[in-house]
Parts: sequence; structure tokens; C-alpha cells
Amino acid sequence: MDITTNFTALLVEDSLSLGALYTEYLRAEGARVTQVNHGADALAELESWQPDLLVLDIKLPDMSGMDILQQAQQRYPDTIVVMITAHGSIDIAVDAMRLGAFDFLVKPFDAKRLSITVRNAMKQRQLVSLVTNYERSLPKANYMGFIGDSLAMQTVYKTIDCVANSKASVFIVGESGTGKEVCAHAIHHAGQRKDKPFIALNCASIPKDLIESEIFGHTKGAFTGAVANRDGAASRAHGGTLFLDEICEMDLELQSKLLRFIQTGVFQKVGGAKEESVDVRFVSATNRAPWEEVKQGRFREDLFYRLHVIPIELPPLKARGNDVLLLAEKLLMEYSNEEGKAFKSFNEEVKQVLLRYDWPGNVRQLQNTIRQMVVLNQGEVVELSMLPVQLSQSSHSAKVPAHVSAISATAQVTMSEPQAGNHQLADNSTTDEPAGEIIPLWMSEKRTIEAAIASCDGNVPKAAALLDISASTIYRKRQSWEEMEQASLESV
Repeated sequence: MDITTNFTALLVEDSLSLGALYTEYLRAEGARVTQVNHGADALAELESWQPDLLVLDIKLPDMSGMDILQQAQQRYPDTIVVMITAHGSIDIAVDAMRLGAFDFLVKPFDAKRLSITVRNAMKQRQLVSLVTNYERSLPKANYMGFIGDSLAMQTVYKTIDCVANSKASVFIVGESGTGKEVCAHAIHHAGQRKDKPFIALNCASIPKDLIESEIFGHTKGAFTGAVANRDGAASRAHGGTLFLDEICEMDLELQSKLLRFIQTGVFQKVGGAKEESVDVRFVSATNRAPWEEVKQGRFREDLFYRLHVIPIELPPLKARGNDVLLLAEKLLMEYSNEEGKAFKSFNEEVKQVLLRYDWPGNVRQLQNTIRQMVVLNQGEVVELSMLPVQLSQSSHSAKVPAHVSAISATAQVTMSEPQAGNHQLADNSTTDEPAGEIIPLWMSEKRTIEAAIASCDGNVPKAAALLDISASTIYRKRQSWEEMEQASLESV
């Protein structure tokens, strides 16, 4: 920035004659000057626009310039403040410097004195701006709850920065465990709505007949069990953000009601006749391919276009390179402190295993893996022998024949299922096949999950809880099984 031709200044001086004189001094330096005589007017100007330079008299008719300085420092830190003072208030001016003012001018002063101060102030502003821009250009390893400095995550961080202050709807897409709710929180807390509510709903975990009430609320007597009026997520999120996780699990009939709410900001509680209006920013997420859901008729196209304004795709952990180690080291320290253990690092073999593993469960699986290692072991360095079975097997997969690896993987699935709390279920999943017969891993997994659903009388969320997976994972796997079965038929 050329400080002789391109900066803005707000002059706050109650004396009309001095104000006119100082205005001419500032214009001689190339400033575009706005002058006000009262503190209230200065605050109004600052709220509507932020000058590069604020020249502020300490004594004003309606308030102290110190009060304006404090507000300017809190709300508009990019504005450089120069205080004006009389001889009798130099001590106050020194206090102003401690509060963040760049400099102070003692009345009377001439154009040369003002010129030196202004030029120094604007040079400092330029330097601060250069440093800030440089820091912003550096890869971020920690950002709003995320950990990772990979290029894929830098793109996510930049998108969040760009959309945080917008009211545009954001649609987050990513595999289960990639941090979609963390992303939604980051969007909320990085923007102007951070002091307002953040309300999250998981559309896959709420029964179909209750989700409308969860979103819009209900009146007393609207249905059996509605013993009192209740506000829904839409009302509670007023002024803030409403996060709809696993949005593609929502019933088509409710999708049409949600579409009207998004278009108008108006809704009715279940059982109510009164319309309510709220100001809500929508963030949605899914682990499915949303456009594929539209093509299959499971998600309304018009709702898709309303929600899919700003897309953010979260990369799977296996695509984030060394982020795996950054996350693992952070989690190791965190869980070691929680559990009172002494772990400080991983040995090189373990690091290589962590980097090579595919992490199908993404960050959530990494969290569970690190916690398991910490809880079940002692020491300062994590050794290869401390790794869970699936990771230690993967470290030897290159040396083991393929057919042996397949048998081991199948055995691992059938042996791990009882940990979900249903021993009878695990036994049933293996009795259908003759001893020694090898079936595809996905088919073994399919039979285990279908047996769980049958044992729970078709209740998918309950089966998912017993299997220690999310309901959305079951729905996604069902879709993949259909594709595999179709491929098998076509190959016959």
C-alpha cells in the first residue's frame, strides 16, 4: 500500500476549528478523511466501516476517548489508533499506549509532527499485514479442531475460512469418521454466529416417526407421549447454525417440509397451527454420494440444490499422508495423560505401519486404535507388539501368500464380532458354511450384519449399536453389497 495516496482516516475532535486544521494535515498525507465531533458518532462510523487510521481526542463532550480506544482494540484490531491529548492528560495518554494506541500527539502540534506519526503508524500497519498474510500462507497443522498439514486439509481449511461468515448453505461430504461434525463446528466458530447456538442432529440415529418433532418441535398432545410443548432444533438454533448430519437418511416426506423451511425460514411445530420464523444457517453432511442418492430417487433434487450451495469434501485418512502421524502423536499424548500412562512416542516400525495402513474407519478408527494401545500396554515408546491384530497383520501382508491373508482376514471378522456384545450372533454367522470353505470377506460381513438386524427384529440402529458401528455404515454397506451381487451375476 502506498501510504501517501491510499489510506483512510477517521478524525474524532470536538473543536470545529482544530478539526478542520487536522483534516487538512491528514489530506496532505494522502488520507481520505471523515471527521466527527462526538464519541457516539465515532462508534457509529467504526461499526459501518473500519478506517486504516483513527485519530482520537481523549476528551470528548459525551464520553472519554479511552472508552472508544478499548472498543476499537477489541472489535477492529486492524485499525491503527493515534491519541490526541493536552498537556494535562499526558499520564492518560501513556495509559492509552498500554491499551494498544500506536502513539499520542500533544496539542498544539504542527503538520510535520503529525506527518511523522502518521507515516510511522502506516508503515507498522503494512508490516503487520505482511506478517499476517505470510502466516496465513503457511501450512496449518492445527485448525479449529482439525489436525493435519496435508494439501488436502489445507484446501478444507481455506474453504472454511471463505464460507464462515456467509449464510450460504454448506454440504459436507466424506466417509464415516473423517470429521464431518468437526468441520461443521469449525464453520460455525470461525464465523459471525460463533456466539449463537450450534445445534446438531443425526438424521440416521433418530427414529423416522420422531425426526420431524426433533427438527420442528411439537405441541402438547400432538402425539402419544407429548406431555408438554417442546422446541425443536430449528427454534433452538435461532441466530446460529443447524447441522443436519447424515441428511440422506431423511424420509422423503420430511424432505419436502425441510425444503419449505429452508426456502422461507418459517415452520410449524408438530400438532401446532402457528407459524414460527427463525434465522438459521444450514450445514448438512453425508457419507454417501448425494447426487447418486438424487438419481436413485432417495433424495429430492430441489432439496439437494438448496443445501449443496458450498460443497466441502473431507478426504479419507489414507489420502492425507503424514497427517496420520501428526494425529497419532497428538492422540498418544492426550490419551496417555488421561490414563496416567508414560507413552511419549512410537518407534519407527510402528510409524511405518500407521502410514501404510488404509484406515477404513478413518480418524475415528485411529482414535480407537491409539486408545486401545495406551490402555492395554505400559512403557514410553509404542512397540510393534502393542499394535492391534488388524494393524500387525497388515504389516506382514506383503510377506504372506494372498490365500493365507484372505483366510486370516475372514477369521478376524468372525472372531471380532462377539466383542459387540452378541455371542450367539457370532456363532450363527459361521454355522451356515462347511468347515474349511472360504467365502469373500464382504459376504461374511454381510451375513453377520444381517443376522444382527434379524436378531433385533429389523431395528437397524439397535443392531448397529450392538455391532459397535453407526447405522449409516450399515446402509452404506447394504448399497455396496447390492453392487457386488450384481457384479457377480453379470460375471456368471
